[in-house]
Amino acid sequence: MTKPLMSLAITAAFVSGCSLIPEYNRPQAPVAAQYPQGSAYQAANAADQAAAEQGWREFFHDPALQQLIQTALINNRDLRVAALNVGAYQSQYRIQRADLFPAVGANANGTRQRLLSDLSQSGQTGISSQYGVNLGASSYELDLFGRIQSLSQQALETYLSTAEARRSTQISLVSSVATAYLTWQADRELLKLTENTLVAYEESLRLTTRSNQVGVASALDLSQSRTSVEGARASLATYQRRVAEDQNALALLLGTGLPVDLPAPQSLASDLLAKVPAGLPSDLLTRRPDILAAEHSLMAANANIGAARAAFFPTISLTANAGTSSTNLDGLFKSGSGSWVFSPNISLPIFNAGALRASLDYSKIQKDIGVANYEKAIQTAFQEVSDGLTARKTYVDQLQAQNDLVNASQDYYRLAERRYRIGVDSNLTFLDAQRSLFSNQQRLINDRLAQLQSEVNLYRALGGGWSERAVKAL
Repeated sequence: MTKPLMSLAITAAFVSGCSLIPEYNRPQAPVAAQYPQGSAYQAANAADQAAAEQGWREFFHDPALQQLIQTALINNRDLRVAALNVGAYQSQYRIQRADLFPAVGANANGTRQRLLSDLSQSGQTGISSQYGVNLGASSYELDLFGRIQSLSQQALETYLSTAEARRSTQISLVSSVATAYLTWQADRELLKLTENTLVAYEESLRLTTRSNQVGVASALDLSQSRTSVEGARASLATYQRRVAEDQNALALLLGTGLPVDLPAPQSLASDLLAKVPAGLPSDLLTRRPDILAAEHSLMAANANIGAARAAFFPTISLTANAGTSSTNLDGLFKSGSGSWVFSPNISLPIFNAGALRASLDYSKIQKDIGVANYEKAIQTAFQEVSDGLTARKTYVDQLQAQNDLVNASQDYYRLAERRYRIGVDSNLTFLDAQRSLFSNQQRLINDRLAQLQSEVNLYRALGGGWSERAVKAL
């Protein structure tokens, strides 16, 4: 290695610039140390296993839903774009980090030229040749004040933020597929309920029609029976449309059609979900990828301040070049044919109309924005988990009450039907019992759907859905 290139390499290896990046201190979480307490909330305590460590195959028990989630993780386009973004920002970080090292290049050139006698120094026409080989590094900046290191750190934190955003996208995808699947199952159950109810209404209409023909039932009773039938038919068309739309929504999330070998779905009343541990608010800071992404963005803004500060100081660049040249190829590497250039350059900002100060102010404001975004991410997570805890507690009571109401409605319907058939009560009481039972059965299915969706949302809010299976401790 020639003298100037050796000097440049030694300088690059041993010159380490000071860092002007402000010391990073994680902002204090702007939420309480405990989730809300009270009769509407289920108590949350420290858990042996965090929800984020609970694999989605352990949380979701339905084999059909597990297969759909697996399909979506392979084919969903939003998740694919998120993964590509991670790769793109990783490449940007590698590009920025490369500026910490000198770029060395080599080139070889050769020239042969016929010179006329009028242009030749010897006054004779002839052929001239020139050959050269050069190895050099150009415009390598000595990072004395940490500007390049700050930019490299900023690129690294941006890359890490994107990686966490990719995790957040997957968690959202898992919960979205589960929610769409549960909605599909609820609408299928509502469709089946409506079909059965329509059969009952049509049977009641035939019964009322015969009674009207023999003068027992009035024209009003007949009209009310027809109203119930037509209302059920309208509901049937509604749920048929919803089921088809639910399938289309699932296909979009999956990134492909529904699998042909999909297992038979389980009922909403089945044991579809595992119990998810809520843990404590402090767990969210290290488990939720959107909070981690916001913190990495904050740290990137913090590193940018270091780069803005370093811009106030002189910039020193080094250029070095060494090589050999000759008029003949066989003399290219002979003694005495070598040449070298070593050219340092220093640039000192003197007047820029306040641009550097404005750039520093801008970077500080961006950090303040990053702090606010980080705190907002924590507050949002706290609110989502709190909502999930109150939903868990109150839906237990609501579902029990609604189930009891359905049982009472079924007793009412059986009694009303018996009394109507033996002529004790009017058709009006019987129709009211039918409508009440249908309405309460619909509400029970919707309440079960809401309860299951709230558990899925709580699982997502706690950072669950990243891993397929829980990592077992050795």
